[in-house]
Amino acid sequence: MIAYQSTLLGRTEVAEETMSFHFEKPLGFLFKAGQYIDLTLLRSEPGDPNGLTHTFSIASSPFAEELVVTTRMRDTEFKRGLSALPIGTEVRLEGPMGSFILHNNTARPAVLLAGGIGIAPFLSILSYAAAERLRHPIFLFYANRYLEDAAFIDAHWKMGEANPRFRFVPTFMRLPNNYRGWKGETGHFSPKMLSTHVGSLKGPIYYLAGPPTMVAGACRTLCQAGVDQDDIRTEEFAGY
Repeated sequence: MIAYQSTLLGRTEVAEETMSFHFEKPLGFLFKAGQYIDLTLLRSEPGDPNGLTHTFSIASSPFAEELVVTTRMRDTEFKRGLSALPIGTEVRLEGPMGSFILHNNTARPAVLLAGGIGIAPFLSILSYAAAERLRHPIFLFYANRYLEDAAFIDAHWKMGEANPRFRFVPTFMRLPNNYRGWKGETGHFSPKMLSTHVGSLKGPIYYLAGPPTMVAGACRTLCQAGVDQDDIRTEEFAGY
């Protein structure tokens, strides 16, 4: 695995307790949309070559000039260190890794099921698909507890308006009735919810990303609805 040096360029709050961190894209760093990296915060103690390391899906497009990762700001040693990192600080990147990438057969729709910060690899995939004008029909189902938890929701609405082959379907677990006039989906992913927007559930390739419990539950739902296990691809965010 190749290691690269990079520097922190900036940070942006993208939802409640959720931040995006922008890093310099190292020269020669190439990746496929949906892949991930290991990010290491280098320790300042003399003689210590190691540091704190965390795995992140790359949220930016392969064509972007920066590398962006997005995370919930939990109270962990790594997250505290990352949030306090001064702009311009050097970090180490290793990768890219993973095979969570869009399939080639454009006749088969892609159904993306994201939970919380599991949206990160899909940001990269959707940006790439738009830039390359890929002809896949793409459906993004995005589950969060509350409206305030949903990162990049406005960007996804705009993407849906601009691309007739893309449909965005957010759903919320704990949204009060008619909260801010919300009339969209609520509750967990279900066969009824999916088929309402997708149609037949036995044609697409499914991509699941989010907390392990969400991924396992969505996988069970799809299998019980008759989806072939070989048509389900997963990415879990344990300890995110």
